[in-house]
Amino acid sequence: MLHLFFGILGNVTGMFLFLAPVVTFRRIIKSKSTEEFSGVPYNMTLLNCLLSAWYGLPFVSPHNMLVSTISGTGAALEAVYVAIFLFYAPKKQRAKMLGLLMLVLIVFAIVALVSLLALHDNKRKIFCGFASAIFSICMYASPLSIMVTLRIGNGPPGVRNGERPPEKSKTDTITSHEGRVTCRN
Repeated sequence: MLHLFFGILGNVTGMFLFLAPVVTFRRIIKSKSTEEFSGVPYNMTLLNCLLSAWYGLPFVSPHNMLVSTISGTGAALEAVYVAIFLFYAPKKQRAKMLGLLMLVLIVFAIVALVSLLALHDNKRKIFCGFASAIFSICMYASPLSIMVTLRIGNGPPGVRNGERPPEKSKTDTITSHEGRVTCRN
């Protein structure tokens, strides 16, 4: 009975975790732009939820239906977030996020097929548990991908993300705010 109580409490807490991005997605929908948000964490959370839901199924890990229900609910919510993100993302970012989504679905399919076709009983449970744990770590580390974007984005003035700064010549022409032109070597 205590196990069930804490399981339900964990599911309620988990639901708040999955609902946290609602504020962000309201902003995305309202502005009709993904702005500077990254879609990586939502894709990685989707993968984690899919793997955890798979792990909680009775033929993989008996007596873990609470894990499966909250993770399945989380996967559904994350799928909605990813769809909204893809809808409002600029073309280049959409292509990257679609590629990542395909990778997420392929990884999930591989884990599910290997666990169904090649493993049985406890080996299946251990394999799926390890896959879920590894991608759970990836999910929690995925917001760090934003730091790479911020670092690249804070380059010298006039330089776009990911581009190299222009080569400087020996003589540069500088226009001051007063309109004067000076040259320096």
